Amino acid sequence: MSWHVAPITLDNLDDLPKRCRRCVFWELSETLGKQAVEFGSVELEKEAWVSEVLLEWGSCGRIVHVDGAPAGYVIYAPPSASPRAAEMPTGPVSADAVLITTMQVMPEYAGEGLGRMLAQAVVRDLTRRGVKAVEVFGEARPGTEPGCMIPVDFLRSVGFKTVRPHPRWPRLRMELRSAMTWKEDVEAALEQLLGSITIPMQAPAPVERVLTRS
Repeated sequence: MSWHVAPITLDNLDDLPKRCRRCVFWELSETLGKQAVEFGSVELEKEAWVSEVLLEWGSCGRIVHVDGAPAGYVIYAPPSASPRAAEMPTGPVSADAVLITTMQVMPEYAGEGLGRMLAQAVVRDLTRRGVKAVEVFGEARPGTEPGCMIPVDFLRSVGFKTVRPHPRWPRLRMELRSAMTWKEDVEAALEQLLGSITIPMQAPAPVERVLTRS
């Protein structure tokens, strides 16, 4: 198997799963998100959001292809670019952190280690850009259907720590200055792993109400 990790751009945005391509949960406030769904403009809103973040901040995601097929992706941005983060019960995100909004691995590639590969790509990119920390709203009760939230167990396994607990959606944080050892460990593991190419991440359940609509 061959794999390739690339930044998310307008050119490869359509490689995202349709459910994510048509989801603007993080990109818009709840009110504007409902309007986008009502008017059928969610794909245009998603494209406009990616374009704006790319122009004003820079790279906001990574997508991994295996043998040319999209296999997983991660999206991240400053908290100011994700208005829904302030509406989460454990928000807002710390001012010095970048927010990972979502990370998914396609079901057919589950257990291939792509989740860790994507997390490593985020650490490498943000560390190079001088970002101090990264935060994420985790899913404490993941299910079998894909959703917008990342399972808490996975986040903890790659070095995130809970900064604000919640029975369903705790907020977790990783200090990037202390992530270097973890990053080196992952790189060493990947050298052994990529001969057979296998990395784990289970898709989370949709978040109640608004999350499930997209």
